[in-house]
Amino acid sequence: MKIVFSGPGSAATGALVVGVLDGNTLTPSAKALNKKINRGLSRAIKASRFQGKTGQSLAVVTPAGTRLDRLLIVGLGKAKDVNEQSLCKLGGRIYASLAASGSKAATILVDPLEGSTLNPARMAAAIAEGAQLRSYRFGKYHTKSENDSKPTLTTLTLRCRGSAKAKAEFRARDKIVQGVFMTRDLVTEPPNVIYPDSLAKRCKELTKLGVKVEVLGEPQMRRLGMGALLGVGQGSIRESRLVVMRWNGKRGAKAKKDKPVCFVGKGITFDTGGISLKPSGGMEEMKYDMGGSGVVIGLMKALAGRKAKVNAVGVIALAENMPGSNAQRPSDVVTSMSGQTIEVLNTDAEGRLVLADALHYANTRFKPQFIVDLATLTGAIIVALGSEYAGLFSNNDKLSERLSDAGEEVGELVWRLPQGEVFDKMLKSDIADMKNISGGRGAGSITAAQFLGRFVGKTPWAHLDIAGVTWTKSDKPLSPKGATAFGVRLLNRLVADYYEAK
Repeated sequence: MKIVFSGPGSAATGALVVGVLDGNTLTPSAKALNKKINRGLSRAIKASRFQGKTGQSLAVVTPAGTRLDRLLIVGLGKAKDVNEQSLCKLGGRIYASLAASGSKAATILVDPLEGSTLNPARMAAAIAEGAQLRSYRFGKYHTKSENDSKPTLTTLTLRCRGSAKAKAEFRARDKIVQGVFMTRDLVTEPPNVIYPDSLAKRCKELTKLGVKVEVLGEPQMRRLGMGALLGVGQGSIRESRLVVMRWNGKRGAKAKKDKPVCFVGKGITFDTGGISLKPSGGMEEMKYDMGGSGVVIGLMKALAGRKAKVNAVGVIALAENMPGSNAQRPSDVVTSMSGQTIEVLNTDAEGRLVLADALHYANTRFKPQFIVDLATLTGAIIVALGSEYAGLFSNNDKLSERLSDAGEEVGELVWRLPQGEVFDKMLKSDIADMKNISGGRGAGSITAAQFLGRFVGKTPWAHLDIAGVTWTKSDKPLSPKGATAFGVRLLNRLVADYYEAK
């Protein structure tokens, strides 16, 4: 979809969108249009239940004497509550309302709002970002023309004061959207297309943006002692990989010495559970068990695309968990790169094993300011938090608070859960340094995070369990059903707000 920004001007064609505040207070553009069409807006609102509240919309019969296909009124809520997040979601809702309406073009009139701290240019850019995010589609494998739900909308114009500023601001936002789209593409692809080697090759596409990409094969990982990661993939005919992506956006001699920020992702490209085989029902969803690695890849694309002034490292551990003749067995003991031994009691608790080696590798090689890892790690987090929040675990209060704040700003919410010695004791093994599950039914997500914490030393670290938010089975304002790319915008905001050179 093409996004265009322009100043107030000539009459619009196609679909026209105007905003109304809570209490049915018309914005300046809505007032002008209402007068032009003989109070048509006021009459339509009076005859409906529309009140201008956030999330409400009202389609109005096309006014006579105009070149419009349709007219849409959208609720903005109270002016003081209008922020970038609400406007972003508004853009997504507008797109969803008009995408398959038959209109090829739509125009949104963006006005300054008394009581809001945002200027029209920033408002327009946020609305455009939301519309772009919602426009995502994955139709790669359709061999015939799609049905009537195929979007007709190809051009979206936003009219506002300061349109040049809006265009410039959207340019950076669009780079983030492209990172989101890459993540969604990778997570949506079937497992016969995305597997460790092919996913590593997709990472190399980022070299065009200036990202340095290294791929470690099994011989290299074996020499490094990554027994935990290699054990997970040994039942598959596809070899495991570890990928390192580096974006050096800071400049100057001093910048080279600065510690980078670091992101680590779980990349199980398909998870059968291994010998501890999962039930067949729903197993097809396990193609997105590489969601954490997909977020790290998309984040690196976003940072490089917008030329972020930060040194960032992305490390992803890639393996396929299969029940082959050489597969890891329950009760096997593996030695991790850190030298710590692990008794594998359940081969379906494999994500923490690949992350153990990836976290230790990232920490010892790059000595980062902090590490954030992302993983579709436990079903228990879905029981605890559903599909609205990611689970947050951290050994550092400042990093935890910053992640929470960044999540609030972009609408990707996290909820911090506890850790502590009592949970650590649940991982005690009779024959090794630890076991990979507690053996009990309680605190599954917490003990998984406690396990990971053993491989980061004293480095500030946070773990995001994104099992419940990586995929949605219904449309959301900023994401159609399917892969969400939850985490790309959150971590980009974390970097931009707290770690990027100003």
